[in-house]
Amino acid sequence: MSDETPVRLGTWPTLLEPAPRLARIIGLEPDDLWIKRDDLTGLAGGGNKVRKLEWTAGAALRQGARTLVTSGAPQSNHARLTAAAAARLGMDAVLVLKGSPPGAVSGNIALDGILGARIVWAGDVDQAGLGAVLDEVAEELRARGAGPAVIPFGGSSVLAARGYAEAGHELLAQAPDLATVVVAMGSGGTMAGLVHALGADRVLGVDVGAVTDPGRVVSDFVAGLAGPGAVAPSPLRLRRDQVGAGYAELTDAVTDALTVTARAEGVVLDPVYTGRAMAGLIAAVAEGDVRPGQRTVFLHTGGLPGLFGHAAAMARAQDAVTDSSTVHRRS
Repeated sequence: MSDETPVRLGTWPTLLEPAPRLARIIGLEPDDLWIKRDDLTGLAGGGNKVRKLEWTAGAALRQGARTLVTSGAPQSNHARLTAAAAARLGMDAVLVLKGSPPGAVSGNIALDGILGARIVWAGDVDQAGLGAVLDEVAEELRARGAGPAVIPFGGSSVLAARGYAEAGHELLAQAPDLATVVVAMGSGGTMAGLVHALGADRVLGVDVGAVTDPGRVVSDFVAGLAGPGAVAPSPLRLRRDQVGAGYAELTDAVTDALTVTARAEGVVLDPVYTGRAMAGLIAAVAEGDVRPGQRTVFLHTGGLPGLFGHAAAMARAQDAVTDSSTVHRRS
């Protein structure tokens, strides 16, 4: 097996499902909107990171690593799936997360523990500080002979982006008339792989605030996939209007997107990634950037466990339960 061959951690192809009720509500024709279910990838709650980890964890395994080490936010979906990939491959996992241990364990952190990962809390650090702690932890593991392999932040690298180049070709086989695929833009690898496979004009990314310069990050990954001497791609379609007050902050537009998607199609989104992507899609339809009569695919990248670890989203859910409690038990 060469270094170019991924290990298989997910179940492919993922489903492409129609969303006619949601399409009508947001201003599209019933057959226009479809959902690519990359939340149903079959590993520890699913999500888009599985496609990336097939390449990065596979390379680490072939190189003789025995421990996967990565970093992220406290409710990182990537960290959870790195722990799951390590378990599937018979490796250890160490997760370097921002912040301090929570008072109550919930969401992805609970799954990290169930999956057997060791968590190192990096404290109140910025991205550079998190990277410095990650390097220290990796060096400590190396000195102990633990055979660490560092998986990059968000699982994104040129190698990892190949997973979403594959996904782009998979999607084209399912929807040859694809006009636009809408995707949350976090660490950049998912959008970059899709741009490489589909072209920049067919990929609409919605920035979630995970990196400071998302356009440059995606462009660098796309260039890496294309190789030396390749023609520069068209300008990216990247919305930056859904970040609000910051990466972990819940906005009214995202709350509305979560609610309408759940009540129209029975599909649950998360407040950081897919909720923002859907809010971006709704705004794009309202502005005419995504138009009726064209095949639009919403890439559901997963993240459901993170919903249960997001205090503001859970408070909104509690309000919804309270507001709808009109049926009383008979005395």
